[in-house]
Amino acid sequence: MRLCVVPCGSKKIWDVNPAAGPTEARYVYIGNFAKTCREYAEKFYPNSYVILSAKYGFLFPDEIVPGPYNVTFKDPSTNPIGVEELRKQAEEKGLMKYDEIVVIAGSIYAEIVREVFKGKKITTPLIGLGGMGQMISSMKRAINEGKELLA
Repeated sequence: MRLCVVPCGSKKIWDVNPAAGPTEARYVYIGNFAKTCREYAEKFYPNSYVILSAKYGFLFPDEIVPGPYNVTFKDPSTNPIGVEELRKQAEEKGLMKYDEIVVIAGSIYAEIVREVFKGKKITTPLIGLGGMGQMISSMKRAINEGKELLA
């Protein structure tokens, strides 16, 4: 069984609609990269994907995010969630039952996922594709052709 992990993003629904209020995680992250990652996950892993939020950790698509926040794994001063807490969450949410974790995100997320799911098979199809634009076009092509990206 495979689990897909996609990233959160700095651009959120509240940036364009401040009155949005609490929102399902799948609709929170509206930046082009995060959105394309989510679309990819919905196409190939419709019932087995989570969003990795720097503030809340692993979010199922229908989990509610209460409101705006600005936390990033790139800046420790924003106090992102740690690996130990993520491991605990992965256990509690039943994510450890998966044999393979497919990370549809950049290298920072891939490293975190490797730490959390030590000993599991980790696949990172976007790593090595170049910049964000290249990753987005590769994902869009995969979605349109119905063929998963190979790691």
